[in-house]
Amino acid sequence: MKRKKEKGSNAERELVEMFWENNFGALRVAGSGVSRIPCPDVLAGNGKTFFAVECKSTGSNYVHLTYSEIVKLVTFAQKFGAVPIIAIRFDGKDWVFFTVDKLKVTKGKNFKVSKDFAYRDGKRFYEIIGKYEQKKLID
Repeated sequence: MKRKKEKGSNAERELVEMFWENNFGALRVAGSGVSRIPCPDVLAGNGKTFFAVECKSTGSNYVHLTYSEIVKLVTFAQKFGAVPIIAIRFDGKDWVFFTVDKLKVTKGKNFKVSKDFAYRDGKRFYEIIGKYEQKKLID
């Protein structure tokens, strides 16, 4: 089994490649998880649209994000002029994306995203980059 840090780094690299393959420049931000200065895991842009991305990859049915992670992401995004996005990939599934306002707050003032919620309410990669919008029959 891969170490958690290695799994996260590989997931971030995969996302960077996806952006590059779709005419966005993208890079992983060194030390994003440990820096005292707010910074995202991935930064991507195409000259018109810029994303500051917090990435999570898990084999669990839930992803947990701390209040501090979200505040740092939003702070960076505001200063940089980027859209703050949460990117989640559950093992064996495609990436899903959320804006911060879609996250559910826990009793402890952190955030938790279930796999069911993610694939029901999240956006797919081509939706966030503007290639198409998924139409849902039932909201």
